[in-house]
Amino acid sequence: MGIPVKLEAFEGPLDLLLHLIDKNKINIYDIPIIEITGQYLEYIQNMETRDMNIMSEFLVMAATLLDIKSRMLLPKEVKEEGEEDPRQELVDKLLEYKLYKHMSSELRDRQQDAEQIMYKQPTIPGEVLAYRPKTSIEELLGDITISKMHAIFKSVMKRQVDRIDPIRSGFGRLEKEEVNMDATWEQVEGYIRERRTCSFRMILGKQKTKMQMIVSFLVILELIKMGKISTTQDDNFEEIYIHALQEEE
Repeated sequence: MGIPVKLEAFEGPLDLLLHLIDKNKINIYDIPIIEITGQYLEYIQNMETRDMNIMSEFLVMAATLLDIKSRMLLPKEVKEEGEEDPRQELVDKLLEYKLYKHMSSELRDRQQDAEQIMYKQPTIPGEVLAYRPKTSIEELLGDITISKMHAIFKSVMKRQVDRIDPIRSGFGRLEKEEVNMDATWEQVEGYIRERRTCSFRMILGKQKTKMQMIVSFLVILELIKMGKISTTQDDNFEEIYIHALQEEE
């Protein structure tokens, strides 16, 4: 009967690889892939779990390690930027995972610190809250005279005048323009259906205000989206024509 061995639980294959690299004090940028692959496969053989979802993740990484191992035994490919290292993609994933793991550990520590902070509702007596120190008129006024108060008043009024914008202050009142969307829709669609073909300029020319033109333009876009009308233009900056389509189209 063999001696039972308790294995550490890892969150995933990248977590196991980082453990093996730290355990063997290996430079992550120069991983001895043959040694790491052997230790990784040994761990998989001794895994106690039979959950296929978990096992599949570790088996995929095992296949990746074997692929890297086989490519390292072949002659290295030389490209314009230099020799390609088969381990580079794995190294990038390990560095990224290590960064996320460090960030999650930092956030967990901050959460634990925040859980130790206690707050207390204020229990100050009402008499203390309602207390207001008495004000002495003599101390408040001090050496203030009528002439000084008049100078202060003139200074305050001058600042109020300086704050007025000489341009915007002459603007009239902006009134909100109400536009009936349903009525505009019926008007635009009826106009196009009646003429079958008309220009975009003719429709906008029937509107009286800028807001009505904007709403009419939105109605035309919606009718195009619904497939009720189509548009044509012979050339850039030429007249845009709107054509009513048959209902079955």
